[in-house]
Amino acid sequence: MEKSLLNLLREGGWILYVRHGEATVGEDQPYIHFQNCYTQRNLSELGRRQAIYYGDMIRYLRIPIRLPIQASPFCRTIETAQLAFGCVPVQIHPFWFEVYQLDKNSLRKEQTFNTLRSILEMKPPKGTNQVIIAHGFPDNIGLGQISNMGTVIVRPLGIGKGYEVLKKLSLEDLAALVSSP
Repeated sequence: MEKSLLNLLREGGWILYVRHGEATVGEDQPYIHFQNCYTQRNLSELGRRQAIYYGDMIRYLRIPIRLPIQASPFCRTIETAQLAFGCVPVQIHPFWFEVYQLDKNSLRKEQTFNTLRSILEMKPPKGTNQVIIAHGFPDNIGLGQISNMGTVIVRPLGIGKGYEVLKKLSLEDLAALVSSP
C-alpha cells in the first residue's frame, strides 16, 4: 500500500494539508498581530528541525509541489513553509485563521466548512500537489486533529463535487516511506 501511495503522490493531483511544526508552549495573545510574532506562539527548535526534515523528505521522495505554498498568516506556519521548502513563494491565505478559530467561534462553523470544502475541491495542475500549511482541527471536525508536521492527503474531486481524504500521515509515517524498500 505504501509504495502505491508514493506513486500516487508522485503523479500529482493531491492536496497535502500539513500542520505546522511544534510551537512553543503558551497561548496566542487575544489580539494577535500577524506581523508581530511576539503576539503568538512560534516554532520551537524541535518544530524548526521538523519543518526542515519534512522538506528534505518531500524532495528525497520526489513528490512534485505546486507553487506557491499556501500558509496561514501565523508566523509559525509561514516559518514552517520557509524552512521546509526554502526560498519559494508562500501565499498567505487569511482563511486558515478561520480554521484556527473553529473551536472558539461556533457561529461561523458552517461558513468555514463551506469555504474549506470549496478549497479542498480544487484540483492542482496535473503533475503537481498543492501544499497547505496551517493548523489542526478540533477532534472529529473538518480534517480532525493533526500531529505536528502531520499531513492529510486529500483528493480533490472538482468544484462542487467534494473531496476525499486518502490518508493521514504523521511525520514518522512519512519517514517510513523514505526507508521502505
